[in-house]
Amino acid sequence: MKYGHAKAWRLGRRAVLAGLCSLAAGLRHAPARAAARLGDDGLYYMDWYVASLLELADDLADAATRGKRLAVLWGLRGCPACRRMHEVHLADPTIAGYIRDHFDIVHLDIVGSREVTDFDGTRLPEKELARRYGVRATPTIQFFPESIEAIAGRPPAGREVARLATLPEPAVFLAMFRYVHAKGYTTEPFEAWLKRQA
Repeated sequence: MKYGHAKAWRLGRRAVLAGLCSLAAGLRHAPARAAARLGDDGLYYMDWYVASLLELADDLADAATRGKRLAVLWGLRGCPACRRMHEVHLADPTIAGYIRDHFDIVHLDIVGSREVTDFDGTRLPEKELARRYGVRATPTIQFFPESIEAIAGRPPAGREVARLATLPEPAVFLAMFRYVHAKGYTTEPFEAWLKRQA
């Protein structure tokens, strides 16, 4: 190999190594992508979901004391959309960070048998609670008011302030959480609010 080619090769190798070092340093400072954990019940969980005692009134009150909103996420073992939500949407640090900062998530099983105490004190298995609220698909996310007083006396169908009953693309998924946090539901439907944000 001629000297000129050897020198060019050494310079090229240095540039490649410098680039790799720079990339590694950038990755060290990039937000970590949180991984979902598959529970024994077949549902996916994020480590920041609420470890609920399944007393919804207490969960709502606890969220409020920390300046957060309560959202109930319904999942199902083997649900492809649930898996996508956890592996794509909630793996995005921007989406996960926003939700974690502003919401407490209680994850329930749409066909589960754990006993849950509803806001009005009614105790029933998860699957019956899902029926009570008309939850028929997964993932479904129910968003509730900021206080128990806003729920008191209302039938289950009138307790939510918003519902996400499908899995939209990540940007729209995040927008729904922003809509609830901003109390957009007090002035207009989500679709109208979303159009104004575009």
